Amino acid sequence: MKKTLFIAAMAIVAYGAAAQEEQKPFCGNFVNNEYKVYINIDFHGDGIIVPAHELFGKLPGYLGKQRNSFYWLITSAKVSGNDKAEIELINDYGSEDLKATLTQKDDSTYILTQEDGSSLKVPNNGKWLKLPKKLMFKRH
Repeated sequence: MKKTLFIAAMAIVAYGAAAQEEQKPFCGNFVNNEYKVYINIDFHGDGIIVPAHELFGKLPGYLGKQRNSFYWLITSAKVSGNDKAEIELINDYGSEDLKATLTQKDDSTYILTQEDGSSLKVPNNGKWLKLPKKLMFKRH
């Protein structure tokens, strides 16, 4: 009985310590429900494998469309300050690229601003949907 209580107490302590772990900025999964797009990013760690695009290896992140396998790959990310990152994206066909800024508004809100290059477009009901120059994402 003492052994079981000890294990349960240790599990609670370990869970509490994990819950206290600080969320890193520019790391996580964020969604924009209006356009049904999301970004999955890790600008501080080893990177992320893009689903069905393992050939590219680990990247800083990607922008995807819900219920679709089309991605904009984030090929580079440079965090400047505590709330801003300059990123470069390329579509998974390799035919279009752009530079953008990802700005942290608060703990759960980020703004993606297209700066230079091609426009972000994603497939939508058999057509290409051009995304606005500024797009808000919420932590998922």
